[in-house]
Amino acid sequence: MRVLITGAAGFIGSHLCDRFIQEGFEVIGMDNFITGSPDNIAHLFGHPKFKFIHYNVVNYIYLEGPVDIVLHFACPASPADYMSHPIHTMKVDSLGTLNTLGFAKLKKARYVFASTSEVYGDPTVHPQPETYWGNVNPIGPRSVYDEAKRFSEALCMAYHREHGIDVRILRIFNTYGPRMRMNDGRVIPNFITQALKGEPLTVYGSGEQTRSFCYIDDLVEGIFMASVKDGLSGEVINLGNPQEFRIIDIAKLIIELTNSNSKIVFYPPLPDDPKRRCPDISKAKRLLSWEPKKPLREGLLETINWFRKKLKDA
Repeated sequence: MRVLITGAAGFIGSHLCDRFIQEGFEVIGMDNFITGSPDNIAHLFGHPKFKFIHYNVVNYIYLEGPVDIVLHFACPASPADYMSHPIHTMKVDSLGTLNTLGFAKLKKARYVFASTSEVYGDPTVHPQPETYWGNVNPIGPRSVYDEAKRFSEALCMAYHREHGIDVRILRIFNTYGPRMRMNDGRVIPNFITQALKGEPLTVYGSGEQTRSFCYIDDLVEGIFMASVKDGLSGEVINLGNPQEFRIIDIAKLIIELTNSNSKIVFYPPLPDDPKRRCPDISKAKRLLSWEPKKPLREGLLETINWFRKKLKDA
């Protein structure tokens, strides 16, 4: 079996490359390094089952030979990144999605799309099931990501209905773990980096807003199962941890786990920042027999150790 993974040098994409190779797949990784890093896949260079192509998926894609599964995971994913690259973000989840879907159609391949919990916006339903249509500001600063993902979902379903493409849409909730960038801009890498440097931890708003955090190994297991299992064509599946935590409590826990003397400072809330975010994963349990296993404290300790080494080596 041969798979194409776009965004292969990113946080999630690089872990997916490892997993598919571990399972005996040939992997073609594709990335343009806007937010991904060659360091994330350096250990795979020279591996007989891995081929890397430095490429921007907003351009036409063609590869020789068969491809069985296309996983479209290319896209800036943190608010800091997609607000810095707003037009590219919209291109990669419009033109990039169109190109990868067209490629899957050509190769008669299964198509797995990395969507996001951001399609739910600032939700009025809690926890969020796949049937919830969302509450998204279509012209706010976050819309370049939120609406691009919503458009991509619509495009996936159009290809599914019109061309019979076997598509699976995975709505990924907050994920953390090794290989996140220190300047990623998301809450856990921000807090860990600040705590390890002895800097104040920056909380936007009151800190009462909630998120659910899924460790990368658990997420990759869910993605892999959703990619290889038959009978899921056209399905939309939430993948995330249903345990809900306040941001202020995450800050306090990271200070504790890093033995840091950092203080917590508060800044005005970010525009359109969701107040609550938590997945309903009953569908993933039913279709995939999947749910996260790694406790938050244990996952944070592994992530902190990785960040500590990165800071030491920097």
